[in-house]
Amino acid sequence: LIFAVMRLTKPTLFTNIPVTCEERDLPGNLFNQLMKDDPSTVKGAETLMLGEMLTLPQNFGSMVLGETFSSYISVHNDSSQVVKDILVKADLQTSSQRLNLSASSAAVAELKPDCCIDDVIHHEVKEIGTHILVCAVSYTTQTGEKMYFRKFFKFQVLKPLDVKTKFYNAETDEVFLEAQIQNITTSPMFMEKVSLEPSMMYNVAELNTVDTVGESESTFGARTYLQPMDTRQYLYCLKPKQEFAEKAGVIKGVTVIGKLDIVWKTNLGERGRLQTSQLQRMAPGYGDVRLSLETIPDTVNLEEPFDITCKITNCSERTMDLVLEMCNTNSIHWCGVSGRQLGKLHPSSSLHLALTLLSSVQGLQSVSGLRLTDTFLKRTYEYDDIAQVCVVSSEVKQ
Repeated sequence: LIFAVMRLTKPTLFTNIPVTCEERDLPGNLFNQLMKDDPSTVKGAETLMLGEMLTLPQNFGSMVLGETFSSYISVHNDSSQVVKDILVKADLQTSSQRLNLSASSAAVAELKPDCCIDDVIHHEVKEIGTHILVCAVSYTTQTGEKMYFRKFFKFQVLKPLDVKTKFYNAETDEVFLEAQIQNITTSPMFMEKVSLEPSMMYNVAELNTVDTVGESESTFGARTYLQPMDTRQYLYCLKPKQEFAEKAGVIKGVTVIGKLDIVWKTNLGERGRLQTSQLQRMAPGYGDVRLSLETIPDTVNLEEPFDITCKITNCSERTMDLVLEMCNTNSIHWCGVSGRQLGKLHPSSSLHLALTLLSSVQGLQSVSGLRLTDTFLKRTYEYDDIAQVCVVSSEVKQ
């Protein structure tokens, strides 16, 4: 038996290296004429290395992570005898596991002379590093002798993309994810899809399009090609689902955000797909009591009262009895009674508080001076620089 293995890949464009010289040199116009007569060059652009012919791969080559490895396996009976019980087995050995790629594990009863057994195997590559295709054939001759032989084919799997992520935790429990994707291969990529699959606690909104005249247009333009060593930045906003947003303790400890799903095409349409592992963020530390602003005006009049709404959340595992104190600053003055009781606040519970204040100084002023005291532990929590508000004269605003 003769064993043959051929990798199934798309052809590539053949490029001819131009060799030219000046007409006054010794070869004269010989090189230029040879390039014009070369059938692999583009007429009128012979010196631009633009090929219009396809060439088949000459070796097993290398692959990138996320592509589908396809190979054609053929066992041919080159003798004049009939062999029996032919079993063809194809395994892919990686650094961590051994995978069986054979389409069928049943043995072929017999193989006549000049006949062959063909098989095509496919496997989506999910590991980088050295891969070895191990092909084994066992059969029985006419004399009853059992024969066995193997062949090994080694190829490398390279990393196609470099993915870096950054997380930004907003005060409203929203999480912004910035994904930087760099093409580290030697050929351009057509980015077909880059999406974020969120975890069960979040809803995701893609921020990579701009609405123009009622239509969504990609921020990267109409051409979604990523040249070698180029980098793109994708932005996503994750909001906690309603059933989890009300549970402060649950959202506080969530570190798993989701995973990126990237699909691309290269050369003549070879498809590749890469899915990252679960992305994790550093959980924000809010302390025992979290104070956040729900509503606040952007611009207010000088020395005129305005209202804000605060949300107080108990992030600890114990019940608190809170007292609210309001301390005036040089520019911000609170209106109301300081030192009032807010009552008991159970773990993971929250309350909304409407407050009134005014500013005596124009410009961008910082809202500060809130104090919360837990009477159970006699512990005071200070909140300064909660937000900023623009204070203008009433005549300017009119």
